[in-house]
Amino acid sequence: MNSPDLSRRLGTADAVVIGLGSMVGAGVFAVFGPATRAAGTGMLIGLAIAAVIAYCNATASAQLAAVYPLSGGTYVYGRERLGHWWGFTAGWGFVIGKTASCAAMALTFASYAVPGPWWAQRVVAVAGVLALAALNYRGVTKTAILTRVLVGLTLLALAVVVLGIATGGGATAANLGGWADLTRGGVYGTLQAAGLLFFAFAGFARIATMGEEVTDPRRTIPRAITTALAIAVALYLVVGVAALLAAGPDRLAAAAAPLSEAIRAAGAGGLEPVVRIGGAVASLGALLALIAGIGRTGLAMARNRDLPTWLAAVHPRFKVPHHAEAALAVVVSALVLTLDLRGVIGFSSFGVLVYYAIANASAYTQPADQRRWPRWLNALGVFGCVALVATLPWASVAAGALMFAIGLAGRWLVLRRRTGRVS
Repeated sequence: MNSPDLSRRLGTADAVVIGLGSMVGAGVFAVFGPATRAAGTGMLIGLAIAAVIAYCNATASAQLAAVYPLSGGTYVYGRERLGHWWGFTAGWGFVIGKTASCAAMALTFASYAVPGPWWAQRVVAVAGVLALAALNYRGVTKTAILTRVLVGLTLLALAVVVLGIATGGGATAANLGGWADLTRGGVYGTLQAAGLLFFAFAGFARIATMGEEVTDPRRTIPRAITTALAIAVALYLVVGVAALLAAGPDRLAAAAAPLSEAIRAAGAGGLEPVVRIGGAVASLGALLALIAGIGRTGLAMARNRDLPTWLAAVHPRFKVPHHAEAALAVVVSALVLTLDLRGVIGFSSFGVLVYYAIANASAYTQPADQRRWPRWLNALGVFGCVALVATLPWASVAAGALMFAIGLAGRWLVLRRRTGRVS
């Protein structure tokens, strides 16, 4: 099915901000707890590993997006470089995993914004989903403008948190422990922490999935992806070290809200409202960028009849995939009302790591005249993604494998019914 093209309205600064809005989201307020439980102070090694693999993935995505500047990201790249089934696998993992992440972001927003009963939090979460979906419906420039505001507020909140820890008087290097704390989780625990922390870096995909809406994509996308990732890595490192200096690995591992615990441990409890506001704002920013990215991947898959073709519609005035985004809002709202998805980090990481393994494999096949980075980076990216998938919590691996089995089996049945053969 043919559908109208999206409008190219985003410059490099807009694309960087959208990527940051996806990476500097709820993850920075939640992910240090489970990562520290897996590896203790070795979470910092896990952070470095996650950053290296994220860099491999970012360069692969940037190199591919420069050649295929279309909506859909690795769904498109996999189809073009490896075949339709690989493309579908990447797109399915992205759409399903990130839809669950949308629900988790909405619930995280509500838990920070409304410390009241669970039913009130869910109502507020649904209201947030519908409001942001309505904003996305009005056009991508509205999305970029609000994302700038939300990212700015989030960065301000994190700066206050780090300064509060630095000046509160309770932070000390002794909380980092010695070599035993750094290696507490062993190789397996450190890699598991890296896999969980990777959840925080996956937002740069949003830039590639919006490749049809950036100006001069061959130049803009590579610059925006690498710039956004570099800023996010630096920020996570500063915040992670500050939290460990304040609370130590044991207190962080036991905390439901690690940054709030770090603030209290540092003797700066008066700043806890800043953490609450920052968590709510960051969750909204990540949710906003997720809705935009999933809508574009859904659009690309619907164009190729890998999802219902109704989802391929583009609004004639606002130039957005309005059917895909409306459907996403309905599904996420239903998940928010019926499920508790705050533990979805591992599940989301499973889908996203598979997505990026396919991106790296796709980039590996590109000829020399399309390459901007060496091929060994792509090989390292594939190996790293597979290794992190294998070390995620077993429940996340089982749920992720089941999700992919359902999607692939569904596509096989649809193709058999549609054409009598599978291709």
